Amino acid sequence: MKLFCGVIALACVPAAIAGNNVPYPKEKLAEFVVEKLDITMLPSTLRPKPEKKKKTFAEYGYVTRQLDEKEALVEATPGGPQINIRILEQTTAGIYACVGGPAKSVSGGQIQRVFLLKLKNANGLLKGRESSKEFAECPVIGVDPTTITDSYGY
Repeated sequence: MKLFCGVIALACVPAAIAGNNVPYPKEKLAEFVVEKLDITMLPSTLRPKPEKKKKTFAEYGYVTRQLDEKEALVEATPGGPQINIRILEQTTAGIYACVGGPAKSVSGGQIQRVFLLKLKNANGLLKGRESSKEFAECPVIGVDPTTITDSYGY
C-alpha cells in the first residue's frame, strides 16, 4: 500500500509543477509587466497609497510615458512621480525587473530595487518579491524606511 501511494504521488508531482508554469510573452515584455504588475507589492516609498480594489498602474490612474521592448516609464499624473521599470532577465523562474523612482519619504532621494516577478495563472497579476540576485545594470540605491529597524528590532 505504501508503495502504491508513493507511485501515485510521484506521478502527480510533474502535473502539479507543470500547472504553475504560465508562459510569459517573448515580445513586448515591458508592456506586459506594466499591464499585469500588482503594484501593492512594491516598497511603500515607490507605490501609491493603498486603496481598496486597486492593484495595477491603470487602476491607480498611472499613464505610460515611454515604452519599448524592455523598459517602461509610468507616471501618476502629468509632472507627478514617475516609476521606471527595466526588464533585466526572463527565466523559467519568472521575470527579473529593475524598479526605481523617487522615494516619497526621503527628501530628494531615489530608490531602486530588483524584483523577481511571477505569474501564478494566465488571468492573474504579476506578483513578486525583492530579489537577492544582483545585476550590474541595477545597483540597489536608496533606503526603504519600512525595512529599517533599531538595535532592539523595532
